[in-house]
Amino acid sequence: MEGILPLFKPAGLTSHDCVFKLRKILKTKKIGHTGTLDPDVTGVLPICIGRATKVAEYITDAGKAYEGEVTIGFSTTTEDASGEVVEERKVNRNISRTEIEDVLDSFKGEIVQTPPMYSAVKVNGVRLYEYARKGIEVERPARKVNIYSIQLLDDRQEFSGETIKFRFRVSCSKGTYIRTLAVMIGESLGYPAHMSKLIRIQSASFSLDDCFTFDDIQNLMDEGQITNVLKPLESALSHLPKWQINDKVAEKVKNGALLKIPEHLTKANGPINIENTDGLTLAIYSEHPSKPGLLKPVKVLRNDLN
Repeated sequence: MEGILPLFKPAGLTSHDCVFKLRKILKTKKIGHTGTLDPDVTGVLPICIGRATKVAEYITDAGKAYEGEVTIGFSTTTEDASGEVVEERKVNRNISRTEIEDVLDSFKGEIVQTPPMYSAVKVNGVRLYEYARKGIEVERPARKVNIYSIQLLDDRQEFSGETIKFRFRVSCSKGTYIRTLAVMIGESLGYPAHMSKLIRIQSASFSLDDCFTFDDIQNLMDEGQITNVLKPLESALSHLPKWQINDKVAEKVKNGALLKIPEHLTKANGPINIENTDGLTLAIYSEHPSKPGLLKPVKVLRNDLN
């Protein structure tokens, strides 16, 4: 079995839990997920099976899109609805739609975030959530992330109440913490806040419309149809620059040869998808670190094609 299975992750399970469950359903061990989703978060979680596990990192590195809900008025230890309240301040004024939209717009582009204490980021070899569970506060490394687009998903012109909730949609780079973004939005409005709901609606080229539930997957297995719905590993690489090569060059690629950078890829920044004339990915190449003008193989994915 080989390919990518876009899973609709339900609430209450970690990404690792999902992999564990799918190993039992699919009766195969070579399965990997493509980026951690918190247990409370639902939505798109592409699962790589067989040889496709070799391209999992390229899905993880690609952009993501989410629909979330911010609650203004109190913050929590985990920055989401599952944590304990740490600061509370009743909203004592009406907040206009224009003010919220201006705040959201201010986050477009590159921003700096500090990962929440309840996260899987490692400091001195220990995950932050392990420190947090022991009540230990440690210095966390700030990171730069990109917000490609962000918009308000609420048609109200004015927001009022002791607590205020509103939904938003955001497209962002890998490594973005939407929980932390919700807190930052609240701070910009002058109040403590947290992320009260979140669903991932897209990961790389995979959207909610592509996803299957665990029940769907079990039924497909029972009917012997599961392989018909698996996406090819090429679908994980659609966002990468592409170079289609002839059979002569393909033989060199299978053996891990260095290649001269073609003119149309001289400005490519990052990995390149090397395909044969049938559109099958043979390897992932990138610029050689010490030999200008040459590409070196990062991963040879198919060296068994004639």
